Amino acid sequence: MTHETHDSCDHCDHHHELVVENIDVRYRAVHALEDVSFSTSCGSCVALIGPNGAGKSTLLKAIAGLMPIGAGRILWRGTSVGKWSREIAYLPQREDVDWKFPITVRGVVRMGRYPNAGWWRPFSKADGAAVDKALEAMGLMDLENRQISELSGGQQQRVFLARALAQEAHAFLLDEPFAGLDRTSKATLAALLRDLASEGRLVVASHHDLDTVKDIYDEVLLLKRKRIAFGAVSEVFTEAHLNTAFGSLADGRKEVA
Repeated sequence: MTHETHDSCDHCDHHHELVVENIDVRYRAVHALEDVSFSTSCGSCVALIGPNGAGKSTLLKAIAGLMPIGAGRILWRGTSVGKWSREIAYLPQREDVDWKFPITVRGVVRMGRYPNAGWWRPFSKADGAAVDKALEAMGLMDLENRQISELSGGQQQRVFLARALAQEAHAFLLDEPFAGLDRTSKATLAALLRDLASEGRLVVASHHDLDTVKDIYDEVLLLKRKRIAFGAVSEVFTEAHLNTAFGSLADGRKEVA
């Protein structure tokens, strides 16, 4: 599968930086995130790791502008993220999507163009070209007329990525993208995420398979409502930090909640 470079933040520098500063998020009485800070930039592939209830999904939604924060701030390219941005694509957990909705693969990918075209303006040739390019990049041209209910889990994730490419997003926020995929689909998705980062995009994904972290990601944010550690995989992905996040990990335990 060839992965063409799209309009993105290629050759970007610190100006394409994501900065999360001391954010708090509450659900009524529940303190979902407390004083969380980290910063990263385009060209990086970042793993969010922590137990169930650690706030991983909450953090992704907050960065995407889909959830209000109670304190702190989130900056993208130096501008506060207070609502949805075309440059930031959020890819939800597959279980949160209505896969029975009657829409084709191309129809889903076209949705990535609505912020550019507007909901009521007709699609332009440029919009159509962006959709074609995204489908081609994700190896989906032969599936473009397939109903999304007929897709495998790996194909569904590639449709999400194609929609984000059509959107011309710079930052990809993925919630448990590898959950439920077979080994081949996981390997394909891992390669695609690495490609996105190498092309100059930012990839941030919640991740459970501890054995594959070093193969996919450049940086790790260990989270348990508060930040435990953040930095390069070699520095942060240590037994001591993992034990702080999860308690004593049983030998040979590959997947964490």
